[in-house]
Amino acid sequence: MSVNWQEIAFGFFGGLGLFLFSIKYMGDGLQQAAGDRLRFYIDKYTSNPFLGILVGLAMSALIQSSSGVTVITVGLVSAGLLTLRQAIGIVMGANIGTTVTSFLIGFNLGDYALPMIFIGAALLFFTSNRRLNNIGRIIFGVGGIFFSLNIMGDAMGPLKTVPAFQDYLATLGDKPIMGVLIGTGLTMLIQSSAAIIGILQGLYAGHLLDLQGSIPILLGSNIGTCITAVLAAIGSNIAAKRVAGAHVLFNVVGTVLFMILLVPFTSLMQWMEVHFNLTPAMTVAFAHGTFNITNTILLFPFIGTLAFVVTKLIPGEDEAAKYKAVYLDKIILKQAPAIALGNAKKQLIHLGAFATQAFEAAFLFVETCNEKYADKTQKFEDTINNVDEELTKYLIDLSSEQLNQHESEILSSILDSSRDLERIGDHSISLVHLMEHNISKDITFSPVAVQEIDQLYHETHRMILDSLKVVIDNDLPLANELVDRHKDIAHLERRIRKNHIKRMNNGECTPLAGVNFIDLITPCTRITDHALNLVEKVLENQI
Repeated sequence: MSVNWQEIAFGFFGGLGLFLFSIKYMGDGLQQAAGDRLRFYIDKYTSNPFLGILVGLAMSALIQSSSGVTVITVGLVSAGLLTLRQAIGIVMGANIGTTVTSFLIGFNLGDYALPMIFIGAALLFFTSNRRLNNIGRIIFGVGGIFFSLNIMGDAMGPLKTVPAFQDYLATLGDKPIMGVLIGTGLTMLIQSSAAIIGILQGLYAGHLLDLQGSIPILLGSNIGTCITAVLAAIGSNIAAKRVAGAHVLFNVVGTVLFMILLVPFTSLMQWMEVHFNLTPAMTVAFAHGTFNITNTILLFPFIGTLAFVVTKLIPGEDEAAKYKAVYLDKIILKQAPAIALGNAKKQLIHLGAFATQAFEAAFLFVETCNEKYADKTQKFEDTINNVDEELTKYLIDLSSEQLNQHESEILSSILDSSRDLERIGDHSISLVHLMEHNISKDITFSPVAVQEIDQLYHETHRMILDSLKVVIDNDLPLANELVDRHKDIAHLERRIRKNHIKRMNNGECTPLAGVNFIDLITPCTRITDHALNLVEKVLENQI
């Protein structure tokens, strides 16, 4: 009987493509259903490595990709949001979470694949409810996984009649190192350990490969999945490279340990298969889960050692990114848009810190006429412009990703708020230019005028700081207080204007000094207007 190799290749690779798409689509649905909670868990529950494991497990179960979670983690470490120890915990948890797919496949729901695809499609196309749409994506993805496995299984069926193929697979049980290399290479090529595990489950279920030959390939797939994180770390800072290195080291150490214990481990899996009446696919899933859980338990006490080793293997220190954007890691954009949006908000607050420092430096220049403060203001203004430009591009790229309606509103608000902070920087440098003009013309103000300027500037500075505090803490009582304080500052500015006109009428101030005085106080009310815009977005739950 001749074998149609073209039919086998088309069926296998077509099924593989559908499998990869279905995993991604299911992960997108899970991630969108989770929404802000994914970002919330990372922000709140990574204070220690154990909690990091739980977060990594949950993230991997949501995204359905341990390499995807590791890529996100590399991005977060690169942005300075996670320490190396926290990141290693997340990576460990991600390895456990990715076993969900293999257990799902183990339930052998292939007969229900097409009905699931129909139900998923119906929820996607026959309703506009966002929650039902996300459930539809999940169901469609699960159905696609099982349908693709059926396609690949049917494609591989004729290989049972090819003696050379059977003979080669039969020898893999006696060549475990070759099995590890095959698993590593194939996973590096496909960049999905879940796909390799799915193929293994099909081969073992079809009696094309025994368990002793399957497990080394399974172990190798865990090393191969590290390639995505390694590629993501290229061009990143040293901390990000260390996370990728820790991921590789963790899986290599685990694989070496299990290769040493390969015979008893295989016997244990065979015993479980018989005594728990496991299907072949579920047996492979249990082997995958047992490896990752045991590896995490064994190496968890040595997280500090892993961090120490990768620090020695990848030496050096990152230069402080003092005058540039630090949270806008583009790796996260496609992997986890909700987290990327959270990073954009952090970058907005960072931009606010630059705007605050620009105003502080400008005020010090007005007070002291010391040229170093003028230079500082210019440096902060240049930084604000650069960060604003980077943040704008980041948000534009993010807007093309899948965000829910509320997240899209937050994105627009961050974009608007970035403009407000950029304008605060512009007004600050304008103060410097005005003061430089006064110095060049030898224009001075009366002590009373200087005192009034000082009062208005301090109130403006307070308004900027508290508006950022409102954004950081979502402090609604303070936000309402700032709305009233903004009115008080406007009244103060008008009173100062009237007082200055009186001084001019009394001859206490020259007309030229009077005009320049008004120019110096006007930016303050403009700055408080921009600060109020941030506060109002918090009150409207848009940021």
